[in-house]
Amino acid sequence: MGRKNRIAFPVMAWGIRNRFHSLTAILVAVFVISVIYLTGKNNVQSSDSLATSQCNLLSGNLTGKNNNVASSDSLVIHENSSDSPSQCDLFSGEWVYDNSSYPLYTWEQCSYISDQVACEKFGRKDTKYQNWRWQPHQCNLPRFNATALLEMLRGKRLIYVGDSLNRGQWVSMVCLLESSIPASQKAMDWSGQDGSIITFTAKEYDASIAFYWAPLLLESNSDHPFNHRLSDRFVRIQAIERHARYWTDADVLVFNSYLWWRRPKMKLLWGSFDSSDGIYKEVEMLRSYEMALKTWSDWVEIHVNHTKTKLFFASLSPTHLWNYEWSNAKEGEGNCYNETEPITKQGHWGGGSDSRMMRLVESAVKELEGRGVTVQILNITQMSEYRKEAHPSIYKKQWEPITQEQLSNPTSYADCMHWCLPGVPDAWNEILYALLLHPSSSSNSSSSSSSSSSFSS
Repeated sequence: MGRKNRIAFPVMAWGIRNRFHSLTAILVAVFVISVIYLTGKNNVQSSDSLATSQCNLLSGNLTGKNNNVASSDSLVIHENSSDSPSQCDLFSGEWVYDNSSYPLYTWEQCSYISDQVACEKFGRKDTKYQNWRWQPHQCNLPRFNATALLEMLRGKRLIYVGDSLNRGQWVSMVCLLESSIPASQKAMDWSGQDGSIITFTAKEYDASIAFYWAPLLLESNSDHPFNHRLSDRFVRIQAIERHARYWTDADVLVFNSYLWWRRPKMKLLWGSFDSSDGIYKEVEMLRSYEMALKTWSDWVEIHVNHTKTKLFFASLSPTHLWNYEWSNAKEGEGNCYNETEPITKQGHWGGGSDSRMMRLVESAVKELEGRGVTVQILNITQMSEYRKEAHPSIYKKQWEPITQEQLSNPTSYADCMHWCLPGVPDAWNEILYALLLHPSSSSNSSSSSSSSSSFSS
């Protein structure tokens, strides 16, 4: 076509055609420049609109009841902060009373809630403990979205591994998710040795959320999920495989292990439980805990697919056994029983939280990072220290009959160790949710930036 046109034009028309082409080139250039300018302007306006909408959501954010950015799955920064999301420490903040958006569920809505943590079910009348929302200082947590998390977990396994505190966090996660799943599409089953692993399955998503009972992480004589209250406790200090074979293919692993180590010395075993050649030795607690973490970290390095599995280790869950720590009471007078308000003193640190143990975990995590393995520390200790009123106290199923002497002194059998649900573990899971869906949202919670200074002494 082009060749025929050139043949048809007379020679004298060449100058006119040349000027026409020049004018066309100029018009095209003007058009392109105009498009680039207008596109850039629209992009700036779009960014300004987004920033404005976020600021509108966040303005006055410590006074309003709806300061949870319910319509957003993004972790956003306060408008008066110069920090970026990657610099936000999700674990540094305060509890804000919010009875319009919390609790995120009720105990009646959770089919699988444990009698150990269903405080309202067992007679607790004061339910204000359910209405507190965790508010980081520099940003807002995204509103928990069960469907979004289930989509992320489609075809995957999330496993909590540890003791009854980790089991409480698992129950919390099940409660947060199950209301979004039709009854015909969910199931619960027990498997593993002696029923040590409990798995909640969302069938439509082929997603499973499990808890594995391993209170000391390593093999021990306390590994039975029901019959484990033994006075003579011992651990196979170099043995983890019998447990770990149930975790190897998990996509998300959340570990914890502190409470069962809290004794002056731990009896360690080299050899098998059944062998007469086994060597037993009592070792000071911190040293034995350090040895256990070494066995755990070696397993993580060798057996976990680091490109697939996200790893977390929860810090110590605090107890509130002595009310003189936050009041003018005399030592021995009381504990969390009858407490109805959180502790408001920033930085409160109770005697039940051992920062030395947490620094050992931090050291193990940093060493793993040097070997190319990323483990994020869920630094829940400080945020939970404030919640003296959120324990079951006497409002739980009592596994042993309560004596008349105990009834006359409720503090003698109050549980100041576990947590009521709905309650504090829901906030732990809200943070876990933020880290899973927005992995770069909190550099201060990563293994590389969790400093020992964050663990008070």
